[in-house]
Amino acid sequence: MPTKNLNLLIIDGYSKKSRDHLKLSGMTLAWELYANMLIQHLPSAKYDVLLPSDKETIMPSAKDLENYAGIIWTGCDLSINDLNNPSVVNQIALAKDAYETGINSFGSCWAIQIAVVAAGGEVKPNPKGREMGLARKIHLTDAALSHPMFEGKPPVFDAFISHDDMVTVLPPGSVLLAGNDYTHVQAMVITHKKGTFWATQYHPEYNLHEMAMLIVAREEKLINLGFFEKHEDLAEHVSKMETIFKDQTRKDLRWQLVIEDDVLDDDIRQREFINWLNNLVLPNLK
Repeated sequence: MPTKNLNLLIIDGYSKKSRDHLKLSGMTLAWELYANMLIQHLPSAKYDVLLPSDKETIMPSAKDLENYAGIIWTGCDLSINDLNNPSVVNQIALAKDAYETGINSFGSCWAIQIAVVAAGGEVKPNPKGREMGLARKIHLTDAALSHPMFEGKPPVFDAFISHDDMVTVLPPGSVLLAGNDYTHVQAMVITHKKGTFWATQYHPEYNLHEMAMLIVAREEKLINLGFFEKHEDLAEHVSKMETIFKDQTRKDLRWQLVIEDDVLDDDIRQREFINWLNNLVLPNLK
């Protein structure tokens, strides 16, 4: 396996305040989740971490991006349409530079929104409201059945998710690969100028523990939105998730929460990312 220039850039758009809150709630930071997944599948890989929402961060130039074999974009709690936020503007500009330079990207949640807007598409709030926990019955499109992004993936699956906004207008050069009844665009590929971006609205980098901790971090919001009636209900749900994470043989709890192998098995859950490494990163190393 080639290892020369196997250096990737991981972009974590969360502010320090948001990162601290997630960490206090028991979560692994977004960039760490992707770093761990990267090293799990490519132990020889190196990576740099960019925190664009930190004031002291100097954004890389288009020329700087040429040093990387690929770019990984994490989830984030920003709004892509908040163009008064310098971090949002800077990240969109960086995604445009990646397209111009021809550096291929992969990412989830915030990433699919960055990918779309930078290529000329649109993102708006989901009129159905927040999709949280598990995105159910995501189905592959006809195009996905023969696309390398979904090689080895079931045609229908569940996935971890947490978002308010959704892709509403696909940009030129894009192919819709997956969706469900709640969110029409759950996965897509965009080929724009010289670059290609594989993106999902759901989170292949999460596991059951991380989603449980995100529910803890978002407790006030989730209760206000009606996902749980009170703290005790949320705590019970989280406890069941944590128990399954530690013991996947708990048939009773898996049945109660409808937790299947598509979200528990790394090889199934992370298949899109693995395929990106194998198809768009490793073949293009110098």
